[in-house]
Amino acid sequence: MVNSPEFFTGKGQDLASDIQDLQTPEGELHLRFYLPSQSEFALPAAGIREVMQQTPDRITPIPNASPLLLGTINLRGQIIWVADLGQFLGEETILNTDRSEIPVIAVEDQEMILGLAVEQLGEMEWLDLENLQPSHNISDQIAPYVEGEWITDQELNQVLRLLNHVAILRSARWVA
Repeated sequence: MVNSPEFFTGKGQDLASDIQDLQTPEGELHLRFYLPSQSEFALPAAGIREVMQQTPDRITPIPNASPLLLGTINLRGQIIWVADLGQFLGEETILNTDRSEIPVIAVEDQEMILGLAVEQLGEMEWLDLENLQPSHNISDQIAPYVEGEWITDQELNQVLRLLNHVAILRSARWVA
């Protein structure tokens, strides 16, 4: 039926040539996002369990917990911590939680899951790790969690930094 000439009508005949024009993506799939300072970061899609929008009332604050942690959420029956990623990375700008929804990226490694609250979600994008450069002008506080950076705009000195989700999950800062 699909091979039937009647299946293709009008512009449908160009479908076969359009499919051939598609290119195989290079690199690995990453999620881009922004922190409150408008710094742009990326996480590898392979380490992301889920991306969600949480209403602030769904994040339950826990008394005497680290100030880096906003609280916990119930992710399909599993209770996970939600952290302010910007504060964890040493940003001075605090995440605005007084809004209808907070973007949360749930990252995982083995059996460990952590929700990372961010300012704004970006797009999924194939990024070539061969073009990743060593990070420059970053603080000692963020350095252990950054694997490198891509230069997105040379003139404006804009970079996209790649975070290591495993280093963030396993950080000793969560127990301090």
